[in-house]
Amino acid sequence: MKYAILNGEFYLERSTSAMIETILLGTYTKQTSEGIYQVELDTTQKQLQNLQLVAKVENPTYLTVSHQQMLYAVDRYQDQGGVSVTQLGDRSQVLQHLVQPGTPPAYVTVDEHRHLVFDANYHEGTVHAYQIQADGTLNLAHTFTNQGSGPRPEQSEAHPHYVDRTPDEHLVVCDLGCDEVFILDYDAATGFQTVSKYETAPGFGPRHVVFNQQGNTAYLVGELASEVEVLNYHNGEFRHVQTLKTIPDDWEQHNGAAAIRITSDNRFVYVSNRGHDSIAVFAVNDDGTLELIQNCAIAGSFPRDFALNADERFLVCGNQTTNNLSLFERNSENGKLKLIQKDFAAPEVVCVYFK
Repeated sequence: MKYAILNGEFYLERSTSAMIETILLGTYTKQTSEGIYQVELDTTQKQLQNLQLVAKVENPTYLTVSHQQMLYAVDRYQDQGGVSVTQLGDRSQVLQHLVQPGTPPAYVTVDEHRHLVFDANYHEGTVHAYQIQADGTLNLAHTFTNQGSGPRPEQSEAHPHYVDRTPDEHLVVCDLGCDEVFILDYDAATGFQTVSKYETAPGFGPRHVVFNQQGNTAYLVGELASEVEVLNYHNGEFRHVQTLKTIPDDWEQHNGAAAIRITSDNRFVYVSNRGHDSIAVFAVNDDGTLELIQNCAIAGSFPRDFALNADERFLVCGNQTTNNLSLFERNSENGKLKLIQKDFAAPEVVCVYFK
């Protein structure tokens, strides 16, 4: 700490070398939210600050940013669904609403190497591939459609909830409605081709998946079962290893597991619980299996998404129904979380993305 003298009195002088990280927030726009926001994390003062509106987009519930600073977000526009494209800058500008009849997707990601954007549409049962144009806007190229159902009421039809690249450059798709996880290949000329299909336990409801740094182990979160499956991954195929609950055994009220993250050192996995309103902390054993070591309350309700900052000292959680962010400090040795800031107002947050 530094002290200075002003008018004969001592006062605390704040450091001018504060480390600021920018976080983008995807939201629903059903109440007070106007679209995509950004907020700062001051890692020196250990606080969130300066909430600002970035772009007015309807229901931008998930988003991603390319290396060219193009923001691709889930979009509802004129009662249709698709993806919006925003050029980030001092005055961010929405360049495109690429929509079609139906509902918006649930997830969007960018493939920098092949200049593609993919989305997963929960309600339409589809995955789309978009070609990125020279100006950053998109053209719809191909569509993958799944069909099927599962045993739970939420599984009356196919519900792709996630699509992203695997460590070996395939695509992985989690279908919550069918209890299936697909490995796909994509070719610009022929579209999507199925490489393999993994079936979870009935009613598991696969939502999102993360891989370790070696690319040989995946951790799959089941929204409907409030569980995590540990999977071996090799040559485009999954093999089941372990299943664990994300909530205490004595929890009897409703819960839906949501976001999942893994630390860069492969030592800890985190999952958000909507209902139990906690972050489940898992330690990773030497063989890749998991052990639940903490359920940390999030000081809010319905933690749809969360993310770790650049050096993974902090975790920021978005609480959808209480319209707030929670900031946690993370112990890098034991993986456990400590709440250090709550009640930071942010409307209807459902996606937390460190820029």
